[in-house]
Amino acid sequence: MFFFDATHTSHTRAQTGIQRVTRSLFAALGRLSPVTAVCHDPYLRAWRPLDAGELDHLRPGRSSSGSRGAKWPLHQRLASHVRRLAGAKPALPAADGLVCPELFSAATGAHLPEILGAVRGPRVAIFYDAIALKFPELTPRGTVARFPAYLRELLVFDGIAAISEDSAASLRDYWRWLGVTDTPPVHAIPLAVDGPAATVLDHPAPARPRLLCVCTIEGRKNHLALLEACETLWREGLDFELQLIGLARPDTAGAALARIKDLEQAGRRLLFDGSVPDAELRAAYGRCSFTIYPSLIEGFGMPVLESLQFGKPCVCSARGALGESAQGGGCVPLDSVDAASLAAAIRRLLENPAEVAALGAAARARTFPTWAGWAGDLTAWMHTVSRRG
Repeated sequence: MFFFDATHTSHTRAQTGIQRVTRSLFAALGRLSPVTAVCHDPYLRAWRPLDAGELDHLRPGRSSSGSRGAKWPLHQRLASHVRRLAGAKPALPAADGLVCPELFSAATGAHLPEILGAVRGPRVAIFYDAIALKFPELTPRGTVARFPAYLRELLVFDGIAAISEDSAASLRDYWRWLGVTDTPPVHAIPLAVDGPAATVLDHPAPARPRLLCVCTIEGRKNHLALLEACETLWREGLDFELQLIGLARPDTAGAALARIKDLEQAGRRLLFDGSVPDAELRAAYGRCSFTIYPSLIEGFGMPVLESLQFGKPCVCSARGALGESAQGGGCVPLDSVDAASLAAAIRRLLENPAEVAALGAAARARTFPTWAGWAGDLTAWMHTVSRRG
């Protein structure tokens, strides 16, 4: 039986990349072997199994909300306080392994020794990216300040599963730069995507070509360049729609949100839907002509593979982890994702429907890892990991 740390995801309705991984992986692991989801309860001041309401937050495909933050209901906080004062802290069952799929907070990280000590088998964490180190100017200040400590806390695990070769290399390079020699093994297991999407392709297409961009609205996602590229093409007279789907991060999204508002007021064909439930997201993929993922840097870039799985070509960066995802066909990989390069790629696809069709066929010819397969690869690798203490 494995412990599965879902401290944050069990208290949020957000559907960011990490939350989607956490929910999908928990469901897939549960089909392979017994898994107990746990959290560190700051009001109980102890690790405990999730209750029924918290488990409900782990259901894949649940509706999303407009906040990334974790919310602890008042009744839950009071109940935990009472249990702590009464000395009724729960005893955790015996576990043969631990999976930490979240970027845990400082508060959770401080209590890692407690959960690590309760596990007799391998303890592994999932590592997403080192963007806070590479692009601090495009990353929320709190994340930048927290990140070096988080990377040091990863050293207490028996193994690290990175979501791409690029992310694995970034983590190894950082530890090497620190001069740390006794590090856990870092193994790349490229992420999976959700199940078959062919059923959504029956949605009627809009009257004009629709471009879709699915990603959080934040600095490093490079929406300003995409919006500038589209405005250039609209001024040239090209007739198309741009649909944006994603939760806005107020700490780095301000400029992009202001530009979106300006373009809407100018009457441009721009649809900004914020965060949407999975059913609406699938429908959006089904209706679009192709997608654009303008991000400057990613640990993986799940929307690229999601687009391809839906049979829709994707314009994206050719660099780093995004380049890894683009390999195999169906993408228009760009050496630079500046406004001029994006505009040129979009113009080319809008003016050449045959190329869009060929890229779509190449996308449909690809095979993609499933969550069942990803969970199987993770557990198989965990069985090879030795305890480090």
